[in-house]
Amino acid sequence: MQKTSSSKGIIKVAFATNDGKNIDAHFGGAKQFHIYNISSDKSDLFSVINIEEKDTDETIAKLLGIDIVYFTNIGPTAAAKIINKGIFPIKYKDIVSLSAEIDKLKVMLGANPPPFIKKIIEKKRA
Repeated sequence: MQKTSSSKGIIKVAFATNDGKNIDAHFGGAKQFHIYNISSDKSDLFSVINIEEKDTDETIAKLLGIDIVYFTNIGPTAAAKIINKGIFPIKYKDIVSLSAEIDKLKVMLGANPPPFIKKIIEKKRA
């Protein structure tokens, strides 16, 4: 079943958020991560991970299986740790709407995704 899903180009994306509507949180200071399954034709809120304590290792453990994580900032040690777990980090300097970024990803998946997203999709097919 997972092979069928991944062959359609579905990626699992986490967004660091404090207000539930925007990418507005530092990786280490996020109150929540909203997890979406995103393909070129749809997006579904998969889950919401609540962060109780500032513990980088615990937060990363909760994000295992995620393909991409978005945030407004991240420390170098945390960045290295998520990359080592196979999670691609994306940092925005400004606050960005979750819905706008999801729409952007859907369009990107339906057109010509950048190499890092193609690599994620191919890895899931393997």
